[in-house]
Amino acid sequence: MNKSELIDAISAESGLSKVDTKKAVDSFINVTSAALKTGDKLALVGFGSFSVSKREARTGRNPQTGKEIQIEAKNVIKFKAGSELTENVNN
Repeated sequence: MNKSELIDAISAESGLSKVDTKKAVDSFINVTSAALKTGDKLALVGFGSFSVSKREARTGRNPQTGKEIQIEAKNVIKFKAGSELTENVNN
């Protein structure tokens, strides 16, 4: 499912217009991004939680040439599914 399909599905489920639904989805993405950028954790009870973890710099290998390369340190986003979401997917 892509973003436009998500907007269509939420619009149909909630009865909101597609324009309002798009604003809500975009706002959720913006607020989530801003929270994670500052290092906050976002927890949605029953759905899951988003957090940021630091990945250290490391040495990798170019698979085509076999040459060693340096991979820079960076922040990675992690998502841990909540129990309700896991239960819904498995049933």
